[in-house]
Amino acid sequence: MSKPKPGANQTLSRRAALLLIIIILLGFGAAACRIAFLQIVKGEELSQKAVEQQLHDTEISAKRGTIYDRNGKPLAQSASVWRVVMAPAYFKEDEQREYVAENLAKILDLEYEDVLEETKQNSYYVNVKRKIESEEREKILKLQDKIEEKYGIKNVIDLLDDYKRYYPYNELASSVIGFTGADDQGLEGVEYQYNKYLSGTKGRLVSARNSRGADMPFEYEQNIEAEDGNNIVLTIDETVQAICEKYMAQNIQDFNVYNRGCAIMMDVNTGEIIAMATVGGFDLNEPYTIADKEAKKEIDAITDEKKKNKAISEALTKQWRNKAIADTYYPGSVFKIITSSMGLEEGVISTDDTFFCSGGMTVGDREIHCHDWNGHGTQTFEQAVINSCNPAFMQIGAKIGAEKFWEYYQAFGFSELTGIDLPGESDDIFFSQDGSMLVTDLAVASFGQNFSITPIQMITAVSAVANGGNLVQPHVVKQIQDSKGNVIKNFDTKVKRKVISSEVSDILNGILERNSKQGGVKAGYVAGYRVAGKTGTSEKKVDSNDDGEEDYIASFLGYAPADNPKYAMLMFFDTPVGGAYYGSIVSAPVFSSIMEEVLPYLEVETEYTDEELENIDSVAGTYAGLTPSEAEQQVQGDNLVAVIKGTGEKVIAQVPEAGASVPNGGTVVLYTDESSAKETVEVPNLIGYSLSEVNSVAAAYGLNVSVKGASTTSDALSTQQSLPEGTKVSEGTVVTVTFAAQTGIAD
Repeated sequence: MSKPKPGANQTLSRRAALLLIIIILLGFGAAACRIAFLQIVKGEELSQKAVEQQLHDTEISAKRGTIYDRNGKPLAQSASVWRVVMAPAYFKEDEQREYVAENLAKILDLEYEDVLEETKQNSYYVNVKRKIESEEREKILKLQDKIEEKYGIKNVIDLLDDYKRYYPYNELASSVIGFTGADDQGLEGVEYQYNKYLSGTKGRLVSARNSRGADMPFEYEQNIEAEDGNNIVLTIDETVQAICEKYMAQNIQDFNVYNRGCAIMMDVNTGEIIAMATVGGFDLNEPYTIADKEAKKEIDAITDEKKKNKAISEALTKQWRNKAIADTYYPGSVFKIITSSMGLEEGVISTDDTFFCSGGMTVGDREIHCHDWNGHGTQTFEQAVINSCNPAFMQIGAKIGAEKFWEYYQAFGFSELTGIDLPGESDDIFFSQDGSMLVTDLAVASFGQNFSITPIQMITAVSAVANGGNLVQPHVVKQIQDSKGNVIKNFDTKVKRKVISSEVSDILNGILERNSKQGGVKAGYVAGYRVAGKTGTSEKKVDSNDDGEEDYIASFLGYAPADNPKYAMLMFFDTPVGGAYYGSIVSAPVFSSIMEEVLPYLEVETEYTDEELENIDSVAGTYAGLTPSEAEQQVQGDNLVAVIKGTGEKVIAQVPEAGASVPNGGTVVLYTDESSAKETVEVPNLIGYSLSEVNSVAAAYGLNVSVKGASTTSDALSTQQSLPEGTKVSEGTVVTVTFAAQTGIAD
């Protein structure tokens, strides 16, 4: 007997059960897969998010490392300041919020409404203000006590350690040191270049959050200490840097230099930069303040906001720019040192060769003139260097040839960056990338025209000529120390290659020393030291001063001692518009003034000639307290002349003061009563005269004259005086007067 067939209802039930089983299996399977995915694949990420929901992480500033000069003087350091934080979750009433907001706004110079809004947050950690000073900190501490006393609330305000960058010398070496931003990150100079060493490692303040996501009270915090940054020791000498900037600034004013100037002092043997001054810099403590008063006045007058912002940006970029490494220029006659090195090293010229100059020379389809249009006639190689004769150097360039010229140009490092450890170094601009030149290109290149290099490239190349032929890499950092002063890295001398022989170096050192003792170049001479040097006056490609006339760059590069070179210095003045623009008049005297102070400081040994010993300055003794007759005898014993003023029985004051340098045979004025000590004279104009005329005028006013520069050259005239005309001084005051040759200038 057959089984009965299932009914329609039974079939439907079985299908429903099967479907339910499938749904359950799929649901549990999907859930299991999802759980496995979340635990295995996303587990770490989700755990981290859970931690983030439970913890609040705040960075704690690290103390930025100090920047020192080579002698340990701090040039940039971080001073302690504080960050104000608040726990508004403690507030129970609006009165409390308003009281705290009002006082915080007043102490911290903030807007009341902004602070009040912060007090309404349901949080135990809100930043109020960063980098407050000690005075504000003391007021905050007092406010904490008042809040606790008034409302019984503790820890509603807290102070965290923070740091503020501070530059003790303000403008000194501003383009080298650079500055930092709001978050203590380096933005320019060494601060930028060595930021990873200086910045240190930030700490962390980890605070707990409750189930509602609000920060827990301060007592639940965990503090992970920050690690201080490393210290940087520069090759820069603060004293030398200050001397350079002082004289450079004065010279820029005296010669109305339109586009600033720079100076670089370098150890020719090690590449260490002893000083690098871009004059017309800025206050490192106020880097966003426009230092140029005239430029600021012009910008303030601009009414269009867009144009004004653009002008501000351009002015700031200009004042931050380090001309010593970022500006390119035609090197002019200073480059003749390099051309001479090429010719002597290749053997295409010798010291016995002669060159004829008629005042000009035809090259290709161009007539190229010498600075002396009358010509130098027949001259030896040494005379050609001293005369700075363009036709002679065009002849030397032709003997070298374009191919060899380009090879040496590269060897001396002009076709590449020097690699100095500062940001913003510029490339050279040569006639072509492969060094190919037309015959006229080679002619003008031989005396430093129509191609552009940077000042740092120029001094690095000439240092190789001075030191025996080794091209060294310039650098401004001497060593890196940890926060405890332990040395972790030294920057030693790096010799890139040998470019010329020591024999050629010796020949040129001798010629350039003799060059510094003759004609206009004598303005760079430093008594007691064997100085080698070369002036340069080069044309500029663009008229920067908008007067329609030619623009020039006046430069001088010298080094000492010539028989064993140690220090080289390049002076560079961009567009002097005060009348004189020759390197021998504008640049050489300031080189002399700087080196006269710097070389003794650096303990470079003096070597006076008999003539120099006769003219060397005397030193005024201490005459105060003596009777007039006793003082007069002592003054005479110091090789000086005494002038007694007043009717007193004792000397109460003297000019010049004790220890001051006075020209040999100069005058010391001795004052014996109060009325005579108050007498003054006005400094006369001493510019534009011969040496004898200057001495005559100064003597009529009872003033002493200290002479610098080419005073013994027959056509020398005074170009600068240390005290401006009209300055009221005591009789006997020493006025330094600088002289320069006016014709036959070898530039």
